[in-house]
Amino acid sequence: MTKKIIRDLGDGLILRRSSADDAEKLVEFNGNLHREPGAQGPEEHVATWVGDLMSGQHPTFDVGDFTIVEDTNTGEIVSCLCLISQTWSYGGVRFGVGRPELVGTHPDYRNRGLIRAQFDVIHGWSAGRGERMQAITGIPYFYRQFGYEMAITLGGRRIGYKPQVPKLKDGEEEPYRIRPATETDIPFVARLYGQGVGRYPVACVWDEDLWLYELAGKTRANYNGQSLALIEAPSGEPVGFLAHSPDLRNGHVSVEFYELESGVSWLAVTPSVVRHMWTLGEGWAEQDAKRELDSFVFWLGAEHPVYQAFDKRLPHTIGPYAWYVRVPDLPGFLRHVAPFLERRLENSLLAGHNGELKISFYRNGLRLVFDAGRLVEVEPWQPAPQQEGDAGFPDLTFLQLLFGYRSMSELDHAFADCWASGDKGKPLLDALFPRCPSHIWPIS
Repeated sequence: MTKKIIRDLGDGLILRRSSADDAEKLVEFNGNLHREPGAQGPEEHVATWVGDLMSGQHPTFDVGDFTIVEDTNTGEIVSCLCLISQTWSYGGVRFGVGRPELVGTHPDYRNRGLIRAQFDVIHGWSAGRGERMQAITGIPYFYRQFGYEMAITLGGRRIGYKPQVPKLKDGEEEPYRIRPATETDIPFVARLYGQGVGRYPVACVWDEDLWLYELAGKTRANYNGQSLALIEAPSGEPVGFLAHSPDLRNGHVSVEFYELESGVSWLAVTPSVVRHMWTLGEGWAEQDAKRELDSFVFWLGAEHPVYQAFDKRLPHTIGPYAWYVRVPDLPGFLRHVAPFLERRLENSLLAGHNGELKISFYRNGLRLVFDAGRLVEVEPWQPAPQQEGDAGFPDLTFLQLLFGYRSMSELDHAFADCWASGDKGKPLLDALFPRCPSHIWPIS
């Protein structure tokens, strides 16, 4: 197959697009590159993830969605990354997102700008697909170099241990049954998922194909694979669902998504969930003498109903990290999500607001115009060199406010050059952009 060369990078290096012929080498490269320091052999879970992406079965990923830097002197891959397209929502308003992932360069080829060259390409791919944002998880600072800001909550979990596992009384039967989900359960799971993510301003949108892929399309060892399970009442009626780890990893069993029907008690159901997960973990540990079960984890973001219902049995808290996000057309994004911003304004003390809001980013800025509570204009605005406008945000810090990661007051406290006027700027920004964490379960 002819290689789809994008750029000649010099010194025998070419930047090209992947094809099905690259699957084996991409699996090997990523498995070796992403293993923990000192680990023997490739990182199985990452390698499996790459294999699944390159299988041609993924609903939103094509085998040509990797960029590859190849050393033509050896024929080996020396750097790569990929773009996983998906749909997210902001207050229910949907938009396309490109998720760069599996970013890495062989140590012998680093500090040559290979990752930057590939980001330039995938940003172009993402724009061509009409995606309004890119989002990536990763190590501190690194992706700021490519126009990203850490601006949406990522992760956050509560952990319990064997003493916190509730015990059934003698002769007591398990009140709730948990079983593997089947294809016929997908409509129920999808509905409860939609109910659950309604708590958050930002969420990933899943369609039937994605649910089916999660249910049966991923290989068990996939780094991002989850097992879907249904929770049933004694009557057999479904009352909730779980997405949980398919095996024992790093000594724990984890729940990545957990939702119950409205009107069903979290306090009543959660003990059955914890006992179920602990039993699974014990079974997995017995299968492999090298692994030992030490904890159960609810990996459900910064806030979740189970944290309140099961508070005393979840003694260890690990706070959230952050998604890196890039919004190349901020005025266009704000226009797109205007219906949600208008709803927020309508439900605030500034309902029916008229006037303009000038936001300075120091080198440039935005002008927002409201008419009877409707956002009728969003346009670029050029501030003067001195402090001007109704609010100011250095660099990309405004994205933290936009996506609910930090409040206006928190940003004002953290950055001396981040500010909002008290007579109009701060009240309006507080109404439009309250601090509100999200729990995003992305497409991977």
